[in-house]
Amino acid sequence: MEIWINPACSKCRSALTLLDAEGADYTVRRYLEDVPSDDEIREVLDRLGLEPWDITRTQEAAAKELGVKEWARDASSRDQWVKALAEHPKLIQRPIITADDGTAVVGRTDEAVRDALSREG
Repeated sequence: MEIWINPACSKCRSALTLLDAEGADYTVRRYLEDVPSDDEIREVLDRLGLEPWDITRTQEAAAKELGVKEWARDASSRDQWVKALAEHPKLIQRPIITADDGTAVVGRTDEAVRDALSREG
């Protein structure tokens, strides 16, 4: 299990606290420093069952500068979104937890974190 976090994010700290309380075995990835590649973002999206616009923080300053709210949300623009997430990792919704069963969740609530925990072998 891996969790992508921004240490400044309260939701990330809450998720880590819950994982620790449950005795979970996990690896922390500070994705703002260890920035995921386009391919890693695509893999996580596949595991989440989501599209890049579903995990984009559209209120961030970089999102406003890029004008992502006006971008098309379809298959032909998917690469544009993925590239933006890789180039501006602050835009990635957090925390993202990848479970050992090949799935992933956006762990913004205790329920979502527990869901990821329930997927561990």
